[in-house]
Amino acid sequence: MVIYTSKKSASFFLRKHRKWPYSPYKARWHRIFNQQQAMQSLKQSALKPPQEESLNKSHLLSSLIHSFSIYNVEPTAKAFDYIFKTLVKTSQFHHIPSVLDHLEKVENFEPPESTFAYLIEVYGRTNKTHEAIELFYRIPKFRCIPSVYSLNTLISVLCRNSKGLKLVPEILLKSQVMDIRVEESTFQVLITALCRIRKVGFAIEILNCMVNDGFTVNAEICSLLLSCLCEQKDATKLEVMGFLEQLRKLGFFPGMLDYSNVIRFLVKGKMGLDALHVLNHMKSDRIKPDIFCYTMVLHGVIEDRDYLKADELFDELLVFGLVPDAYTYNVYINETKLFSLVDSNQTRLSSESVAVEQ
Repeated sequence: MVIYTSKKSASFFLRKHRKWPYSPYKARWHRIFNQQQAMQSLKQSALKPPQEESLNKSHLLSSLIHSFSIYNVEPTAKAFDYIFKTLVKTSQFHHIPSVLDHLEKVENFEPPESTFAYLIEVYGRTNKTHEAIELFYRIPKFRCIPSVYSLNTLISVLCRNSKGLKLVPEILLKSQVMDIRVEESTFQVLITALCRIRKVGFAIEILNCMVNDGFTVNAEICSLLLSCLCEQKDATKLEVMGFLEQLRKLGFFPGMLDYSNVIRFLVKGKMGLDALHVLNHMKSDRIKPDIFCYTMVLHGVIEDRDYLKADELFDELLVFGLVPDAYTYNVYINETKLFSLVDSNQTRLSSESVAVEQ
């Protein structure tokens, strides 16, 4: 009985005066809980108007430092993301540099690259191209390794205007010094941006560079380039059809939308018979044209005064089970009558002129 009591007393003494630390799982849970509490405190203080805001220091940055120091934890990347987004939302762009300086010189954690990509995109939207470029070069100072993700974001920002477009070659060269490997996505960003500002010629050159470097060509990029080329006012039939053939050699299979863009281009250029040829090529590729394609080709054939082909096309679309809409009937009936009347008038005038001469 006495031995049992001594063991129980010894166990209680060890539990009361133990020297080893608590479980690491308990310490981690406690740290996460304190960080969540500090984050809540930061959000609450952000809703309050600043009483004495310094000219060089953001009220949100002061609140962040105070909130996390109360709970004796280090600030997190999520907290800085919240500050940046709040500053952008409230148009306090002049406070972003001071927060970046604090993040670089005071904090020790590794911020995610998405934080800087977001700020680069914001600088691009507000026409702060110089600040976006400087932040991109500065990313390694934040203990963050830049990748093609931030590079693509910067290139997308620069390609929004001709002035920024001139800076892209220099950025690509310096990115190699920063050990950033250009990937297929970089070419896609360049092509998309160039098509957006109607620089289709440069976009096609980028496509050729992409092919020469051994990258795979995306079908979406091919469709985008073909669509933009068809929208160019000075594009010729040879350019469009030649580029379509070039895409075919790269393994691109045109779809319904691609054929529709080419047909529309040819019909606008008064090349109805060429549009009919593309329609037949479309059927040979086992793609069933819709009523919109048939209506466009019908319009082009009628403009070329080939009424026999127009009747054949109209019968063909009915055989395929397509239902003509109001625009189709308008093209087939009204324009046929109009051009037939013009032809008859021209024939009558020519006969009358011959009779007068005689």
